[in-house]
Amino acid sequence: VVPVAMRMLDNVIDVNFYPVIEGKVSNLRHRPVGLGVMGMQDVFYKTNINFDSEQAVELSDKLQEYISWHAIMVSSLLAKEKGAYETFKGSKWDRGIFPVDTLGLLEQERGIPTGIKPTGSMDWEPVRASVREFGMRNSNTMAIAPTATIANISGCFPSIEPIYKNVYVKSNFSGEFTVPNEYLVTDLKKENLWQRSMLDKIKQEDGNLENIPEIPSWVKAKYKEAFQIDPYWVIMHAAYRGKWIDQSQSINLFMNTTS
Repeated sequence: VVPVAMRMLDNVIDVNFYPVIEGKVSNLRHRPVGLGVMGMQDVFYKTNINFDSEQAVELSDKLQEYISWHAIMVSSLLAKEKGAYETFKGSKWDRGIFPVDTLGLLEQERGIPTGIKPTGSMDWEPVRASVREFGMRNSNTMAIAPTATIANISGCFPSIEPIYKNVYVKSNFSGEFTVPNEYLVTDLKKENLWQRSMLDKIKQEDGNLENIPEIPSWVKAKYKEAFQIDPYWVIMHAAYRGKWIDQSQSINLFMNTTS
């Protein structure tokens, strides 16, 4: 998927309509793209890993490293095929500085450790060798955006967010529809707990499962909503994921306060 997406994003730069000449000149010189991520919560549900756990943070780290490895490698191979971007000379890429290397630079600048290990589980030497030989097609390759609309169209959870609500109401021209979390429904069916009365209780609690005694504790832990998860975990996911990304991440912190 990553090679196809990267080629597609790179092609957009050439076929795009630019309303202002400055945008066109800048894009053709630097050729930045932003490969994103969505459906992270789907992955945690499918692997039975709770969002607020060290295991989940470790998975975020490994998955983003995998995406990063391929995104940078593909940009380098596109440079071999079509040529590097115009301002590659003297860039961090040209100087052999990858996103993960900037963690050390940040610690030097701040004079304090980040606490994030600057290591991964993949062999990066082939990627570094390719960039040394061919350069990069794109000055930037990855950025994580909110993606709420396209996640809805694709049928997955937006971006890298924990689930916002286990049940919500969707409105369209045909009326209003109650939409429950399909993963929760599947697990409740396994426990023989999915019936109309259970849906009514979940709706009454506005999606929060904490006060429904029939629901097992493992289900409650797995299906915590965003406001039930300590923001610490959202930050930890972002910190470990961030060392592989050459641009930025959009993240929300959900503070469960009275105001």
